[in-house]
Amino acid sequence: MVLTVGMAVDGNVLIYERIRDELRNGRSVQQAIHEGYANAFSTIADANITTFITALILFAVGTGAVKGFAVTLMIGIATSMFTAVVGSRAIVNAIWGGKRIKKLSI
Repeated sequence: MVLTVGMAVDGNVLIYERIRDELRNGRSVQQAIHEGYANAFSTIADANITTFITALILFAVGTGAVKGFAVTLMIGIATSMFTAVVGSRAIVNAIWGGKRIKKLSI
């Protein structure tokens, strides 16, 4: 469970760092949010797919508790990827979407 939470936090940190980079490059707040999510997706997908493949291998060769850990890890990875990409973007769009903001404090 701790590993799953860590993966979820990692995804959001990547997204927000990409948004900061876009803001530093002079993009508007709305453009920075859009580009931040678009640019971070490939990195998040790569990290989660790699961990998912590892969990599949653990499930294939493991027994008992190791298989249970692998299943829990796969469910957690799928959930954290969905919430990092879809859930947090929905929240960000609900709060800042469509508003003319001059500055974003991240």
